[in-house]
Amino acid sequence: MAEEKNYVTQEGYDALVKEQYHLIHTVRNEVIVELQEARAQGDLSENADYDAARDHQARVEARIQELEAMIKNAVIVKDTEGASGELTVKFGATVKILDLSDNTEMEFQIVGSQEADPLNGKLSNATPMGESIMGAKVGDVVTIHHVEEPYEVKILEIRK
Repeated sequence: MAEEKNYVTQEGYDALVKEQYHLIHTVRNEVIVELQEARAQGDLSENADYDAARDHQARVEARIQELEAMIKNAVIVKDTEGASGELTVKFGATVKILDLSDNTEMEFQIVGSQEADPLNGKLSNATPMGESIMGAKVGDVVTIHHVEEPYEVKILEIRK
């Protein structure tokens, strides 16, 4: 089975590589020290510190493998400009919208699922909002579908 592409911004890709490097070159060594200290305590069959260190090691190794797969399947998306040279909502763009249902403004960057962090202004391209506004231009009014009650937003600003 072919692995799914992982669409990321350059910033997101760099963060994945940085996290992987940190886990391999720093955290792995810390886990080895934890294991050695726990082993030095004696009987491993009833050693909670040893069990905790082994669990920590398993989580670190699993995350390293997960990051390796995400990096391997990463597709860095850069372009936010339409064919006419006019900015459109595309992957990596920062978008300011007006929710017409309650007149609130929101601003976020369109990113891949792996980078999504709505509390920090990073919205996945796979969310109903992300999917609905893709390709829109400043001034467009877009209906957000695939939600319980569809609503409209107006694109106020798009930045690369």
